[in-house]
Amino acid sequence: MDFLYVKALHIIFVVTWFAGLFYIPRLFIYQTEAETKLEPAKSILQTQFKLMSKRLWYIITWPSAILVSVFGFWMLYQNPYYLEEPWMLVKLAFVLALYFYHGFCQYIYKQLQQDIVKYSAFQLRIFNEISTIILFAIVFLVTLKSAINWIWGVVGILLFGILMMLGIKLYKRIRAKNSWEKAEKEVLENDEDPSE
Repeated sequence: MDFLYVKALHIIFVVTWFAGLFYIPRLFIYQTEAETKLEPAKSILQTQFKLMSKRLWYIITWPSAILVSVFGFWMLYQNPYYLEEPWMLVKLAFVLALYFYHGFCQYIYKQLQQDIVKYSAFQLRIFNEISTIILFAIVFLVTLKSAINWIWGVVGILLFGILMMLGIKLYKRIRAKNSWEKAEKEVLENDEDPSE
């Protein structure tokens, strides 16, 4: 197969893999937050989030992760000189980090499927940003093709990460101030049948 076709397929599956890695922690967050809901909302939400997670994880995310590697190794096989490039070695280190992130998502997924909640929604929101930081690093490395400029990129990514953490804290404060959870409980209580 022509190198450019292999590269195109590699990029397509990178996009779908990241889509899964971006969305699965959001489902973890929603499932964790559902623990605090009143019944029957809690059971309904938990069941739905488990089903959504299972479909996303095994129909999109895992196949994409595997196909990214298949087409990535295929490109390296066709052009082994890439392995002599310092930027490619740094990129592969970030890809390895992404697979560790994927593995940890698998660990959390299995726990939540068994109704084991070990992480708060806030911790999961912070965890959710790791894949974004890795994406920035990989895209800059592949685009700039420089092992030196990636250092500035990592500094920028760290600053970006700090800004994201501050944004998450701000979001948490706004959410607490608006007390959306309290309003939701009031709506659910008002919807209860008065004859019960």
